[in-house]
Amino acid sequence: MDIDLVTRPSGGAAGNNVWDPELDDTLVCIDIHQETADVKSFTFASPDGKRFDFESGQYFLFDFPVGDDPEARCYSISSSPHRSTTFTVTVKLVVNGRVSNWLHDNLAKGATIKAQGPLGHFVRPRGGPVKLLLLSGGSGITPVMSILRDLADRYEPADIVFMHAARTPLDLIFRDELNCLASRMKGLRLHFLPETVIGEPSWPGLTGRITPEFMKLAVPDIADRTVMCCGPAPFMAAARSISSQLGVPDGSYIEESFDAAVIDEPGLPIEEAAAARVWQVEFQKQNRKIEVKGEQTVLSSAKKAGVRLPSSCSNGVCGTCKSKLVSGSVEMNHNGGIRQREIDAGMFLPCCSKPLSDLVVDR
Repeated sequence: MDIDLVTRPSGGAAGNNVWDPELDDTLVCIDIHQETADVKSFTFASPDGKRFDFESGQYFLFDFPVGDDPEARCYSISSSPHRSTTFTVTVKLVVNGRVSNWLHDNLAKGATIKAQGPLGHFVRPRGGPVKLLLLSGGSGITPVMSILRDLADRYEPADIVFMHAARTPLDLIFRDELNCLASRMKGLRLHFLPETVIGEPSWPGLTGRITPEFMKLAVPDIADRTVMCCGPAPFMAAARSISSQLGVPDGSYIEESFDAAVIDEPGLPIEEAAAARVWQVEFQKQNRKIEVKGEQTVLSSAKKAGVRLPSSCSNGVCGTCKSKLVSGSVEMNHNGGIRQREIDAGMFLPCCSKPLSDLVVDR
């Protein structure tokens, strides 16, 4: 019997059959799956039948037609990159969450959505033996699940501890699949940590939150592992502190978050004269004018002044704050959250842009 092996390219788009992040932006929803009572997985495909070339751990930036203006949100891919004709994102319903509620209530099979991606740098380091602690809380499981599914599809030798925390046993996303993977992946160990046993009083394991004592027992060789963590900000702060206490080198701790604080990121050098100036920035639709120092980003100053701008990552990755620059010039040091053709069309990211002149922004 003759067998044709088809290998997925390691990076970049090649040919017309591969989704081009610079040109393609339309997806069609082909499946919706209920994972838990308040979590759904949405699977998307290209309407043109194109394959997706992404790395496990990356995400897409979606524009959802929630109201008069599209709402931008980042959602990590939860599926394996080896199943490249589609990809899946897994979304938890958030109380009073504008977009998550719309997704759960309105998005249907066959609907088309605009999106950009793949984006992001939350990917496992290459080279050397695979020795990981994949650590997640709540819906933060999605990118690390993609990494695990990737490794399972590769049949690559790996030493993996997968630790997932949730409110209750019933909130453990992908629980059945994880147990199935653990039964066939020789190097995979699972640790589930619900806070309480509500809904499953016969829960056989420990409950509570991650602590140094628990981590030392569950992962005694944590200092020898690369820790990849995703979850709510308090969970990641605890994970970061515990990992440091237990000897994980800074370079071996990697985390993903779309909820970063608004900070001024160091950008490329700019002229001292420009940095010392104070520029006027006008937001046309809000009829607001603010002053922005040359060394500050437009977003950080706008937030302080109470100007409403959508934002998420605050460091030029997700593209949520993307805006039209009507006039003026900025120094923008982005990390992949905007395409060159959008820059050519006058768009910019306020979160990573410092003014070089007075600005007028279409916001």
